[in-house]
Amino acid sequence: MTESEKTSRISRRNLMLRAGAGMLAASIAPTLLQAQAANAAEIISEITPDGALKKLMQGNQRYIEQKRTFPDQARSRIVEVAQGQHPFATILACSDSRVTPEIIFDQGLGDLFDIRVAGNFLDDVVLGNIEYAALELGVPLLVILGHERCGAVKAALDGKAVPGHIGTLVAAIKPAVDATKNLDGDAWDNAVRANVKMNVQKLSSSSPILAESVKAGKLKVVGGRYDLDSGKVEIIA
Repeated sequence: MTESEKTSRISRRNLMLRAGAGMLAASIAPTLLQAQAANAAEIISEITPDGALKKLMQGNQRYIEQKRTFPDQARSRIVEVAQGQHPFATILACSDSRVTPEIIFDQGLGDLFDIRVAGNFLDDVVLGNIEYAALELGVPLLVILGHERCGAVKAALDGKAVPGHIGTLVAAIKPAVDATKNLDGDAWDNAVRANVKMNVQKLSSSSPILAESVKAGKLKVVGGRYDLDSGKVEIIA
């Protein structure tokens, strides 16, 4: 056998070995991904409602102190959550560019189930989203998150005519404004806080399904206020 033939035979063998290794890796990869997703689901299922709140607030403290760890944002996490999601908290937050849950709570992909609507109020569509997260995904915590100097609340407070469908938002927030008219302090912030608290209270009567989950200890519902100046989330309900 000539040197050329020997070289050719070795090259073919190496190619076959590499191909075999590739096929083995391809067959193992889905199994590994499924195992990772299953492990993630098992870990999340072990988080209690109080544990979820603690984890969330620890993340906010890291954000305030500028010691963020940027968890669950690597390429491996992208691959993992592609197999399924197992968030540990649902955040009903305002549609506002300054209040991004994953940033202010220092969380990553698949950690939070975000629902955004200006004025962070409940309606049938929002309730459907929350019920899905609680019942189908098993999320143990719901945070209704308002924020300082909310524009939607200010529009309701001003009471002026607004164009288009913005009036729907104003109408939903107006009960909180009416409830705080005679209170001392800053009228705007009073309304922001009242809007959060009223929606936390409204949840039980609006969704028997969620009320039952709360009663069974499977779901915890809290209200929070995000301070635009400090970055702190304060639990107010």
